[in-house]
Amino acid sequence: MSDQQPTAHGVRIDAQPGSASIRLDGTEVGHDVIGYTLQHDVHGSLPQLVLHIRQPASATFEGLAHVAVADQPDPAETIRTFLCAVNPVQLEQAALDRDDLDDERYALTRAMLTQLMEWADERGAA
Repeated sequence: MSDQQPTAHGVRIDAQPGSASIRLDGTEVGHDVIGYTLQHDVHGSLPQLVLHIRQPASATFEGLAHVAVADQPDPAETIRTFLCAVNPVQLEQAALDRDDLDDERYALTRAMLTQLMEWADERGAA
């Protein structure tokens, strides 16, 4: 194992909800990035930037922060596990009991999906 310190790189992030421009040493890498975490201890040295990218092998990194690349896990297994835990009888009853259930086409499906999202939010908050 090497005792070398990670190379520092120049980083520029311009982010708004739903999009971000991320440059490492002047090279745009935001098109591959699906998320990032920037952490800085003001009493420590350089900030640490972790980029979550779609194709880990497709990005070239150069910049002034310690840079780490995280492989974003496929959410399918998490979704599958959540849905397997749902009791279909309870889901249907909860959807039928919703105040926002109307008599339009696909209303029950919409109510069930809304109910699943609310249950997912509750589990995420727990």
